[in-house]
Amino acid sequence: MNSRIGKILPPLAVIAAVIAVWWWIVDHTESPIFPTPWQVVTGTLELAEDGTLWEHITASLYRVGMGFGAAMLIGIPLGLWMGWVSGAYRTFNPIFQMLRPISPIAWIPLAILWFGVGEASPIFLIFMASVFPLIVQTTSGVHTIDRRYLRAAANFGVSRGTLFRRVVIPAVLPEIIIGMRIGIGVAWLVVVAAEMIALRSGLGYLIMDSRNAGNRYDLVIAAMILIGMIGLMLDGITRLLEKLKTVRWRYVR
Repeated sequence: MNSRIGKILPPLAVIAAVIAVWWWIVDHTESPIFPTPWQVVTGTLELAEDGTLWEHITASLYRVGMGFGAAMLIGIPLGLWMGWVSGAYRTFNPIFQMLRPISPIAWIPLAILWFGVGEASPIFLIFMASVFPLIVQTTSGVHTIDRRYLRAAANFGVSRGTLFRRVVIPAVLPEIIIGMRIGIGVAWLVVVAAEMIALRSGLGYLIMDSRNAGNRYDLVIAAMILIGMIGLMLDGITRLLEKLKTVRWRYVR
């Protein structure tokens, strides 16, 4: 219990200090626009009471879930294949390395052109943002497997298919989880940017709408804080996968 408290207190102290400094600056500058922490809290409660807040959060999470889910369904098997088959790696790795550095935001005009202003555009952008980290990390995970595992399995006469299922996939799971953490973080970033440009729902839209509709900066700051908190939550959920028995065996403790 004491160790848990010791881990929680430092970040809580930092958050409390940031809120205190924020409140002090607003009070002493007497800013007519920038809100105090309490105004942000009351604005958040206002949106929560009329249900608007939950609609925006649900819309953003739905888009991330669809886009990131599609990226996992395609990126992980493709990364495993490229890591396991050298010819596939030589064929597809150059094109993926060319596409990977392109900012997901740069795809917005093409997404609108191809899919219009609707749900398909942000889902496509999220897919493009998160599929490449999954491919790269999964491929890298296969390439970095300790060859002793493969040689030991070969010595026991294990078939190539069984070797892939029982040795390669469990060994690469930590790298897949790293790719998932990177991908979900970028996906959450991209959905907010897409909603600020081309949609009428979600936390990104809430920021722009609050700014344009009467300079409601309390709601702008509230949406920003919620984006950060949900991003932290998504990363925490992904990190829980590291505790699975099939994953923990490869971590050095």
